[in-house]
Amino acid sequence: MFNDTVKLANGIEIPKLGLGTWLLDDKQAAQAVQDALAIGYRHIDTAQAYMNEAGVGEGVRSSGVPREELFITTKIAAEAKNDDAVQQSIDASLAKLGLSYIDLLIIHSPQPWQEFRTDKRYFEENKEVWRALEDAYHAGKVKAIGLSNFLQDDIENILASCEIKPVINQILAHVSSTPFELIEFCQNNDIVIEAYSPIAHGAVLNHERMKAIADKYGVSVPQLCLRYDLQLGLVVIPKTANPDHMRINAELDFVISEADMETLKNIEPLESYGEHSYFPVFGGKLK
Repeated sequence: MFNDTVKLANGIEIPKLGLGTWLLDDKQAAQAVQDALAIGYRHIDTAQAYMNEAGVGEGVRSSGVPREELFITTKIAAEAKNDDAVQQSIDASLAKLGLSYIDLLIIHSPQPWQEFRTDKRYFEENKEVWRALEDAYHAGKVKAIGLSNFLQDDIENILASCEIKPVINQILAHVSSTPFELIEFCQNNDIVIEAYSPIAHGAVLNHERMKAIADKYGVSVPQLCLRYDLQLGLVVIPKTANPDHMRINAELDFVISEADMETLKNIEPLESYGEHSYFPVFGGKLK
């Protein structure tokens, strides 16, 4: 699984399986990254908003894995909506990570978190942010640039005037919550979809229908969820600090049948994510 990659629109290859680091502090992130890289992971995802870029960088440096073998993603803070703020943000991320370049740099959200999914869309501001990312790309600070949590019209706004097309849109996508129309739009525009929280914050672990299908293949529900996203053509970045879970999440050498994929596509939305039903978006607003 660790050698499976997807070629992005600019020719860069991204591993299909990565490690998410949301909710890990610097110390936890450093250990998780070190453990993941020892197991075989080569794709690590972080963000300014996670406040653990320094820990991720420490884990990378202590791993002994050559930098050129790694794919490191971070995200511009959602509140950075002008050129100066973005340029400062990029330099701050490079300094915290202790890296000379970032493999993938993403706009974390089309709106500041306090205004997430409100009527104010920030179309013009996001065009300015995108131009700043293009400048960073040309300067060699980043190898690829993309988006996160962008809806179709947010993406169309960028495509209308960009020099460099976004290569990725990182979104919530899992069994019972799969935005098929957005996925199709992105894929038709050579934008890879990267699924965060592909195991639905763990809320699917005791889902009876999913358990029954997982049992059929002799796998766990998390493995089933990850394989589901992969078969949709998505990249997955499950978050865990547990090395055993990291290993299990990478054991995906099975294929879900077309019939079972249809069943999974049509599983009813979850009523609750449990403790994460109202998980905080970075800035105080609840999502």
